[in-house]
Amino acid sequence: MLQKNKKAKIFIHSSFFGHFKLIIDLLLTIFILILISPLIIISFPFLLWQIGQPIIFKQKRTGKGAQNFELYKLRTMVKNAELLRSKNQKHFAELNYAPAPMFKIKNDPRFLKIGKFLSHSGLDELPQLINILKGQMSLVGPRPLPTNEAQTLKKIDPDWYFWRHQVKPGLFSLWVLNNERHKNLEAWRGLEKKTLALNLKQQYFLIFQIIWSQLLKML
Repeated sequence: MLQKNKKAKIFIHSSFFGHFKLIIDLLLTIFILILISPLIIISFPFLLWQIGQPIIFKQKRTGKGAQNFELYKLRTMVKNAELLRSKNQKHFAELNYAPAPMFKIKNDPRFLKIGKFLSHSGLDELPQLINILKGQMSLVGPRPLPTNEAQTLKKIDPDWYFWRHQVKPGLFSLWVLNNERHKNLEAWRGLEKKTLALNLKQQYFLIFQIIWSQLLKML
C-alpha cells in the first residue's frame, strides 16, 4: 500500500481522478483498436516473420498506487535482451546516457532489424491499449517505470515517487514529445508535472499531437 507523503502536494488536474476520463479512455481505446484491426491482421504474418515468437514482450511495471502490473509491447529486441543486460551490467551502464533511474542507450545492439523502427516510431507501444482496457493504464499519464527503476526512484526522490503513482500511468505523455526528456531528472519531473496539469481537452489534443509527430517521423 502506497503511503501518502505530505510533502508531495504538486498539482494534479482533477480529471485524472474522475470517471469521465475513464469512460472516454475506454471508448477511444476500443475505437482505435477497431480502426487499426485491419492493419494488425495484415501486418501480423510480416511481424511474425521479422520478430519471431513471441511477438509480444511482457515486462513488470509499477502503476497506480505503486502496484505492479504486466505491460505489453511488441518485442523489438532479441529474446534474451534482459539477460544480456543483467550479465553485462557494467558495459550497459557505461553506454547509458540517461540519469538514474532511467536507462537509455543509442543504437542498442540488442535491437532486431525491424525493432529499432518499431521503437523509434512508437508502434511497439500499441499493445498497451490492452493494458488500458484492463484498467491498468490510461491514455494520458506518466510513463510506467520498470519495477527496478521505480524502486531506484523511490530511493532518489520518494516525494516524486509517491506523486507520480497517484494516477494510472499513460500511453501518451508530454515526455514523449520532448527531445530533452533524457537530459536530467529535473527535465523529466517538469514534463510529468505539465502532463498531469492538463485538462481533458488538452489531454486528447496531446494524443493528436503525438500521433501526428510520429507519423511525420515515419514519412
